[in-house]
Amino acid sequence: MKFGIGMFATEHSAGPVEVARAVEDRGFDSYWVSEHSHIPLASPPPFEGFDPALYASMLDPFVALAAAATVTNRIKLGMAICLVIQRDPINCAKAVASLDRVSNGRFLFGIGAGWNHEEMRDHGTDPDTRFRLMRERVEAMQALWTQPQPEYHGRMVQFDALRQSPKPTQTPHPPVLIAGAGPGVLRRVVRYGDGWLPVVVPDMPDEMKGKMTSLAEFKSLMPELAAMAQAAGKPKPEVSVSGAGSDPKMLEAFQELGVDRVILRVEPVGFDEVERTLDQYRELVASVGGTLDT
Repeated sequence: MKFGIGMFATEHSAGPVEVARAVEDRGFDSYWVSEHSHIPLASPPPFEGFDPALYASMLDPFVALAAAATVTNRIKLGMAICLVIQRDPINCAKAVASLDRVSNGRFLFGIGAGWNHEEMRDHGTDPDTRFRLMRERVEAMQALWTQPQPEYHGRMVQFDALRQSPKPTQTPHPPVLIAGAGPGVLRRVVRYGDGWLPVVVPDMPDEMKGKMTSLAEFKSLMPELAAMAQAAGKPKPEVSVSGAGSDPKMLEAFQELGVDRVILRVEPVGFDEVERTLDQYRELVASVGGTLDT
């Protein structure tokens, strides 16, 4: 099981260049950032203690990871998540391919439909149709990455044959890891994704149902995902658990379940505190028998 580090890149926290370098120096597998373009003032808080100013101050994830790519050589660079329902698919496909090229094929494209309905509406997205829009935009981008003269004709995304390059370095394209919880997420992963990117917690707070997955539910979904992929004639999707805390028992459970990667959460703070947290996570990984690439 691999271990990555996830941290919001904000205007007030340690920057992606210094954090990515520290993540690589300590042997972790990957560095992950998140996305919100803005937080509307009318948005209801999704959980107690939610800080809208923090979420509104995130750097653009493509810019943050491009900066991280210039100072690292080994680690994967991931998004957890990119809100593709808020991005034009032709422009987004170009950004993904460009980032994969400048990082020499190290990009992991975590995507999701998001939770902030007011933010979606500001981008012209109807929350009621966001999952269909997400699928069509991903399928359209997959065509743009893999075909010499791609075209796409869906119900919500349409374009005639065109030319777009560069193509991504990875073949056929960077892995598309689909975030989400609830009954539909496994179908989405098997239909048009390469992996699942769930947030797994020991117990499910009522306000986070549909956004997170409890450990008990996760234990039942892992074999279900493998069976669904096999029935569809596809390889077992990669599973990267996002937002993981520092509970050794949770990490041991993930290892037993065959999780491919755990993304350990670091708060968006100054660099000195980031370094202390990374060093604590190195000790945590060792305590559960994990290894880092040092």
